[in-house]
Amino acid sequence: MTDLTRISHWIGGERVAGESGRSGPVYNPATGEQSGAVDFASVEEIDRAVAAAKAAFPAWRATSLSRKSEIYFRIRRLLDEHRDDIARLLTAEHGKVLSDALGEVARGLEVIEFACGIPHLLKGSFSEQASTGIDVYSIRQPLGVVAGITPFNFPAMVPMWMWGPALACGNTFVLKPSEKDPSASVFTAELLKEAGVPDGVFNVVHGDKVAVDRILEHPDIAAVSFVGSTPIARYIYETGTKHGKRVQALGGAKNHMIVLPDADLEMAADAAVSAAYGSAGERCMAISQVVAVGGVGDELVAAIKERLPKIKVGNGLDEGVEMGPLVTAAHRDKVAGYVEGASAQGATVVTDGRETAPEGDGFFLGVTLLDDVTPEMDAYRDEIFGPVLGVTRVETYEALTLVNENPYGNGTAIFTRDGGVARQFQFDVEAGMVGVNVPIPVPVAYYSFGGWKASLFGDTHIYGPEGINFYTRGKVVTSRWPDPATSKVDLGFPQTR
Repeated sequence: MTDLTRISHWIGGERVAGESGRSGPVYNPATGEQSGAVDFASVEEIDRAVAAAKAAFPAWRATSLSRKSEIYFRIRRLLDEHRDDIARLLTAEHGKVLSDALGEVARGLEVIEFACGIPHLLKGSFSEQASTGIDVYSIRQPLGVVAGITPFNFPAMVPMWMWGPALACGNTFVLKPSEKDPSASVFTAELLKEAGVPDGVFNVVHGDKVAVDRILEHPDIAAVSFVGSTPIARYIYETGTKHGKRVQALGGAKNHMIVLPDADLEMAADAAVSAAYGSAGERCMAISQVVAVGGVGDELVAAIKERLPKIKVGNGLDEGVEMGPLVTAAHRDKVAGYVEGASAQGATVVTDGRETAPEGDGFFLGVTLLDDVTPEMDAYRDEIFGPVLGVTRVETYEALTLVNENPYGNGTAIFTRDGGVARQFQFDVEAGMVGVNVPIPVPVAYYSFGGWKASLFGDTHIYGPEGINFYTRGKVVTSRWPDPATSKVDLGFPQTR
């Protein structure tokens, strides 16, 4: 085994070695070898990061919007110049193929580009002469120290979704990235410092539940953003709000793609394969369940099956590879267990990824296609988070009921040529993000991302306009400049006439 890379914290503008004596392994999922060890923060180290952020807040908050925008344009340039470096870190620790990693960086950059317009985004409103001699105006101000707890599947993009708007609004930030692939966050911190972000404004602390719980309990942290599984999202929301924090906690998903008989089946099959198996299915917006309506099932399943042998699975850095490994051996085994369980519960295993996985010690699983999946099966009910696509067959538009009765409500898609049906679907469906002939409807940066039901705890979606609102609070000022001629004692309720 080669020498392990030590991945440390970033506090107060510099790398800080962990002192807790605890660490976690970081693997290269394509080889199965441990490549690094990440320091796990103690409560005291979390406190040190929060203290650095708190100390940096007054000056950062007072920094002009023009200056912040100038810094953000430099952040955007540096991230763009180093997108290959960031993507290679993602591939080395997460396993996603290089092209997918580059796409992740690009989508994160869109949020940074949106935040470059912070002088416009924080414009308030003004009403002159609301009452005689009185003007009223609104402003939005930062919260203070805020924190982000991010998942393994998007180690660069999801943090950008959080710190991008948070810092632009004038907050300071403490990031707790996934311990499975933490290097991109520390590299990003170095780029932010190079761009001119003052020391202490952005901090990175690694760790496990000890770090998470201290973040949720810390009295100097005003808000917490989270993306991850639904059980943890619920815990984050309940614990954080109990301690008086503003919380947005995005949870899991079971995204359905409905294919109607009039759909372009070649397009639908391409979309299903792309959306199900990209990033080895480790996406909260992945399509994991296709609902074939009417007589379209046989032809659609055949078209999907025909495409699967062409997907090249392997090391994400190798030329031509389209799908990499899963993030850990334990997760690979858990996903494989769903394939076995689906067969036992009556589903038809059309293509078995356990039989087509590349040989070696990497955490690989080939693509799997299940037919005849019914709502009572585990493979239907659970978020598998792997390269497993299920097909459920229904006779009518009852497919809508399947989506609406599902406990998750992240994203959904419908494939049809009928504009009236598509419009009615987007009106009726209970999900936060809807695609019409678009399988993964992740909103552009100037809208906001988030689901409904068990896919979101809290009432605010992430990035875009709702992200700006989440990281600020409103203040309304009513002002009158002295005029002795209009001053008098009036004990009545304030009037605006």
